[in-house]
Amino acid sequence: MDAAMDAPADGKSPALGNVEDACLLSVRNCRQSYHKDASADLVVLDGVHLELQEGEIVALLGRSGSGKSTLLRIVAGLLTPTAGEVRWRGRKIEGPTEGVAMVFQSFALFPWLTVQENVELGLEARGVARAEREKRAEEAIDLIGLGGFESAYPKELSGGMRQRVGLARALVVHPDLLLMDEPFSALDVLTAENLRTDLIDLWVEGKLPVKAMLMVTHNIEEAVLMADRILLFSTNPGRVENELRVKFPHPRDRHDPAFLQVVDDIYALMTRRAAPSQRAQAAPQVASIATPLHLVGTNLMAGLMETLAVPPYNGRADLPRLAESLQLEADELLPLGETLQLLQFAVLEEGDIQLTPAGRAFVNADTEGRKRLFAAALRAHVPLVNMVRQVLDERWNHRASAVRFRDELEDHMSPDYAEDTLRSAIAWGRYAELFSYDEEAEQFSLEDIG
Repeated sequence: MDAAMDAPADGKSPALGNVEDACLLSVRNCRQSYHKDASADLVVLDGVHLELQEGEIVALLGRSGSGKSTLLRIVAGLLTPTAGEVRWRGRKIEGPTEGVAMVFQSFALFPWLTVQENVELGLEARGVARAEREKRAEEAIDLIGLGGFESAYPKELSGGMRQRVGLARALVVHPDLLLMDEPFSALDVLTAENLRTDLIDLWVEGKLPVKAMLMVTHNIEEAVLMADRILLFSTNPGRVENELRVKFPHPRDRHDPAFLQVVDDIYALMTRRAAPSQRAQAAPQVASIATPLHLVGTNLMAGLMETLAVPPYNGRADLPRLAESLQLEADELLPLGETLQLLQFAVLEEGDIQLTPAGRAFVNADTEGRKRLFAAALRAHVPLVNMVRQVLDERWNHRASAVRFRDELEDHMSPDYAEDTLRSAIAWGRYAELFSYDEEAEQFSLEDIG
């Protein structure tokens, strides 16, 4: 592990149990689950611990679906956890809390209000006098670089300018804690970079009227650029798997070797497997129908394998460098790599991806050969696809409704995950010519299958 960050061996925060006077927020053993009729509860978060001190920027980093945004809403008082407790300055949070403001991924502006009026909304709700509202709104608008646009309407602004309005609306109430839920993900790369830089500059210069920031992101570089601590979330259910401290000061250079090493280390943590001795003792990880499938296209899978097979990678690539080369974020590249690993066309480990002999055979095969190899991999490693084909083989008319498979999936996962999993199985099975699918009738069949 690089000297720029520390990762406790047990994955727990070193601050747990040591609540200092500067502690703003304490989350203890937080659990969030949703009851599902006739099936086990869907657990989104489980056993989450978090403490936030004054003067910190903390990033919640993890894959989509790891419960990061759910935790942020719990901290904001918008959602009550199923178990555990959340305390703000030592007092239990039981609803929206004064001193906490939130910036959302979507701009969430009222289109019929001007910039000035949108920014004033929070103050108006608190009963602040008009003169004071106008003064503070103008200060916030100037602070985030929108001076002169007070009378503009959202439709007249670019995406970056609209997000600045959302930021000003949160800052105008002078919150002690600023919560940000992927605030830059809806922006283009350059606009997002400019807004990140401006925000950090204001923070370093002490111009932001906040004492701490807690942000959700799935962008690894963004987390390393901004945060003092990074909490790395696992999935199914979401929990803090590792805590990383980023020790070098702002402003940070993304090309600095120390910065790149931290990014590498995070990729390694996100793809880490058990040590060989532990793998030998553990039961083998076998996919089941309850295994969620990433919504990844076969063209993307083939394209990645082809890219890996040739120079400069020659079968093995460092994930951060590969992501940069392909202009993919971790949340895009890792599901693709994990799908290839599920099919045993590649192996992900310690921040690298390596083609297997099966992956190389796929790359070297012609179109029909690729379909045969893909079909064999699906039958061997994706139980849902295998189940669909078995049902079709056994039925006299070789037909089956998608509803029965969707219902079974929803016994094990959320409706969204179930839908994505089913869509993936449909696309992969059709490519491999294991079955046909009628979109309108939502029906599988063996029609036109050789």
